[in-house]
Amino acid sequence: KGVQEQDVAVSAKHYIANTLEFERTNVDVRMSERALREIYLPGFKAAVQEAGVLTVMAAYNKLNGDWCAQNEYLNIDILKNEFGFEGLVMSDWNAVNNTQEALEGGLDVEMGTDLTMFGYPDGPNYNEFWMADAANSLIIDGVVDEEVVDEKVRRILTVLHAINAFEERNPGAYNTPEHQQVARDIADEAIILLRNDQNVLPLSPSIGTIAVIGANATWKHAGAGGSSQVKAFYEVTPLDGIQSLMGQVAEIEHVPGYTIARNGGTSDRMIAQAVAAVQAADAAIYVGGWIHGYSDEWNDNAYDAEEVDKPNMNLPFGQDRLIKAILDANPNTVIVLMGGGPVDMTEWGEAATIVQAGYPGMEGGNALADMLFGRVNPSGKLTYTWPKVLEDSPAHAVAQYPDENMIIDHEEGIFVGYRYFDSYEVEPAFAFGHGLSYTTFEYSDLQVIKTGNEVNVSVTITNVGDRKGAEVVQLYVSDIASSVEKADKELKGFDKVFLEPGASETVTITLDQAAFTYYDETTSDWVLEPGTYSILIGSSSRNIRLTEDIEM
Repeated sequence: KGVQEQDVAVSAKHYIANTLEFERTNVDVRMSERALREIYLPGFKAAVQEAGVLTVMAAYNKLNGDWCAQNEYLNIDILKNEFGFEGLVMSDWNAVNNTQEALEGGLDVEMGTDLTMFGYPDGPNYNEFWMADAANSLIIDGVVDEEVVDEKVRRILTVLHAINAFEERNPGAYNTPEHQQVARDIADEAIILLRNDQNVLPLSPSIGTIAVIGANATWKHAGAGGSSQVKAFYEVTPLDGIQSLMGQVAEIEHVPGYTIARNGGTSDRMIAQAVAAVQAADAAIYVGGWIHGYSDEWNDNAYDAEEVDKPNMNLPFGQDRLIKAILDANPNTVIVLMGGGPVDMTEWGEAATIVQAGYPGMEGGNALADMLFGRVNPSGKLTYTWPKVLEDSPAHAVAQYPDENMIIDHEEGIFVGYRYFDSYEVEPAFAFGHGLSYTTFEYSDLQVIKTGNEVNVSVTITNVGDRKGAEVVQLYVSDIASSVEKADKELKGFDKVFLEPGASETVTITLDQAAFTYYDETTSDWVLEPGTYSILIGSSSRNIRLTEDIEM
């Protein structure tokens, strides 16, 4: 909504089931209709019906045997007819495989690049794309009705009118102070405190010497990684942020500990330097994890990037060995992990203090420093379950990677993420929705009021600690005695509340009938099964504070 208010069309992608990057242009994703409806479609439905997204980009892969970019069931039956999408469906680059199927399968625009413009005389040029001369021939020959093209033109014009392409457009702005502040605010709220067993954090702002270990402390992530590349005007690294905040009052030493390169890694000498630094410092901060982007030394995709999947959950460049050594030398070392996704902590799971910084953007280093030294109280929550080991994940425990026929069968069905871990009682390293704070929140006075099949749930949250902070209140629903297989619980609502010390606020979340339904494949419809349902209020899927049963 925010982007489109600025006369820029948003594209929701990849529609649908782009659940892996390996062989994404060849793989056939197989899944049940129930999994499609309950797990994979809701995000796109919300983008269309709640946000009014103007374009949707089809995925490279097949779904149940048909290419997504020319899939009539996905693009016309569900997206345009059922969801009421009025914008245009576009392909990803080189994601079309058949002209007639694309024309009749709901694709409105084929995206591609005329390579002759870049000095490649053998093309392809625009006329050679599936939806160019070949499509024109099918129209002229009467194979495809001209009304099919008219409908696509109407959708293209709808998008152009929506962004005022024919009127005076919003002039826009780039890298304003307001933009920079938004980036900082988002990072402040996004960084997650996973563990703080010895209350090492927050670090004292009057500390004398600080050792910062890890090559990720100076690595910039925004510049590459495929289409996730961002032309950031600047990027504050973790070391930049720590030096900016503490450089005037503390002596800061940075030891890389490992090298980021194609054949990068660590060595006995590098580990010895890191160990000496953390032993001598008043505070030790390790900044490691995954990387995103390119470098002069490593000119291909990194671990979090387009067209590649991580090979496993093990940290690259010998970091496990390095982390274990510095924790042995200084158990109070703060472990900060950059990157998208969990890591296997088997070799150093005794770490008392762990922070998941993710990819916090161009102001991320400043936000991280503020969080580490107590200027900002962490309030981020995990949006995925963090397995102890890769084999615990349902995508590996139940399902499969593509077979020799490039088929990947989502045998786990609806049991993805926390739905699997909670239902099959698999203990995670960190639960979905988990995230700690420097203060403490108390939950009380749960009220559940049912009117017809609408349920209003309210709960009072009190900050009983001595720091202002924010808590994400999570509402889960559990069907006590379902006649069909369901997850142990499902997230159906959440809200974030900001509280001063001692303050309270009542959070209210309204659930409509859809929150209690499942998709019945025999009737091709959503079903509300009468019975008892539990309303669960908590701070994560594994930390439920209050419950109340209702009859539906």
